[in-house]
Amino acid sequence: MTAAAKLQALLNRPQILVMPGVFDAMSTRLAEQAGFDAAFMGGFAVSAARIGMPDTGLISYAEMVDQGRNLCAAVDIPVIGDGDTGYGNAINVKRTVQGYAQAGFACVMIEDQVAPKRCGHTRGKQVVPLAEARQRIKSACDARDELRRHGGDILIMARTDANATDGMDEAVKRCNAFVDAGVDITFLEAPKDQTEMRRYGNDVPGPKMANMVEQGATPFLTPDELQDIGYKLAIWPVSMMLSAIKAMQETLAGMKEGRHDLSKRTTFMELQTIVGFPEYYAAEKAYAAE
Repeated sequence: MTAAAKLQALLNRPQILVMPGVFDAMSTRLAEQAGFDAAFMGGFAVSAARIGMPDTGLISYAEMVDQGRNLCAAVDIPVIGDGDTGYGNAINVKRTVQGYAQAGFACVMIEDQVAPKRCGHTRGKQVVPLAEARQRIKSACDARDELRRHGGDILIMARTDANATDGMDEAVKRCNAFVDAGVDITFLEAPKDQTEMRRYGNDVPGPKMANMVEQGATPFLTPDELQDIGYKLAIWPVSMMLSAIKAMQETLAGMKEGRHDLSKRTTFMELQTIVGFPEYYAAEKAYAAE
């Protein structure tokens, strides 16, 4: 079963699909080992982890797809990848879709911001005109269909940031236009309250994704609450990174003062298990010379 088929099977279940945000092979492997059925690789976290810079269009297509190739290869669960604006015009979008599929992603998200884009929960967002946004999404769906004719597969998620720039009427209009273009999932970014969230749930057909960012613009709800509103997927894109940063800062502060609280650390043996040393040793033994 392809990664896209695995994700589609999860979408066909009655319950909401809960996904942690991942940013490298280690975080993705941890998500799988924790029992999650899928994960989301977001541009904010990858930009922070890989280049230490803000999610403002500074990280490139090549860096994102390379990061995705590594983390998709580390797990068996499907991963959704942030494709930003598609990194150019409609032709670039097609290449982005093809590249993300080749990297092993189950789904790629394409958005309607101007380039360079920025995080959906920060200031200064701008969106392209609806006609241009529709062409981006149409080219993404065309690329998906071409892949399927040649044995490949990937799902398409269309994101709009128009709520922040033009209001909910425009955001809902764009989501419906994206559905008409053939997308598999829509994502209306940053609704400001539950009234806006419920309008999205009621007025747009098909699977919809919620984005739960700590201290973000959208109410921070539970999976059950999100499912009741009408969401099919929910991501917590920076929760793992926020927790990891806090733990690393505390460890560094203690280390600088000569303190080492081992009770707050994973053991070295546990780390070896997480990254696959037992499997490596087994394979090494199997291929040992007689």
